[in-house]
Amino acid sequence: MKAEIGIIGGTGVYGYDFIEELETVYMDTPYGKPSDKIKIGNYGGKKIALLPRHGKEHTIPPHMINFRANIWALHKLGVKRIIATAAVGSLKEEYKPGDIVFVNQFIDMGKDVITFYDGPEVRHVSLADPLCPDINYLFMKSAESLGIAYHDKGTYIRVAGPRFSTRAESEMFRKYGDIIGMTAIPEAILSREKEICFGLIATITDYDVWADKPVDAQEVVKVMKQNSEKTEKIIKDVIIRIPFERKCICSNALESAGL
Repeated sequence: MKAEIGIIGGTGVYGYDFIEELETVYMDTPYGKPSDKIKIGNYGGKKIALLPRHGKEHTIPPHMINFRANIWALHKLGVKRIIATAAVGSLKEEYKPGDIVFVNQFIDMGKDVITFYDGPEVRHVSLADPLCPDINYLFMKSAESLGIAYHDKGTYIRVAGPRFSTRAESEMFRKYGDIIGMTAIPEAILSREKEICFGLIATITDYDVWADKPVDAQEVVKVMKQNSEKTEKIIKDVIIRIPFERKCICSNALESAGL
């Protein structure tokens, strides 16, 4: 069983009923099991692999996600492009709850080391531009054609979680980033190490704790579900637009990563 495009669903986004003829694949990897079984189906003449980041029932917290297993499994299936979704908090007034952000940069505040290269093979991939620019371009073209408002760039600050920020932390993060979340960035790093194009549709669910109202987990899920329709429309349109050939920086990331 092979697939061309992987979709990693985040909080509140698990359906994708538009994918046809779904078959279930049970994967094992050198890094353990992925978050859940992977479903493979068809849309727009392409094979799509669906993987819920937190498991189908959202039973895996951010700090327990087996990111290496997830990306390795998609790579093993032949995936060349990954479209991920993520619920995030806003660090800026102009990035409002309900807005969609096509992330182009990140700052990783997690404490874990994220790589497939633990030795003896050593690689140092470039992440100057950590999200695939070609996928981001397609995101924007799709959103414009669908009449969906979006932010064409944003810096994502990743914290390990599962707790939310203190007020002091949130004020510090505001100086450097636009949005904040607990996932997606390890996926971007590992995808680049496997020369997979990675694009992220971030949906803002709340103003982080720097604002007057503290973050409420139930409110996060509520807003994310309200935005799932827009996210799904963009993904469907992007899948159709994705060309077979890749010319981006992701496709040959390992060529300049050796010593």
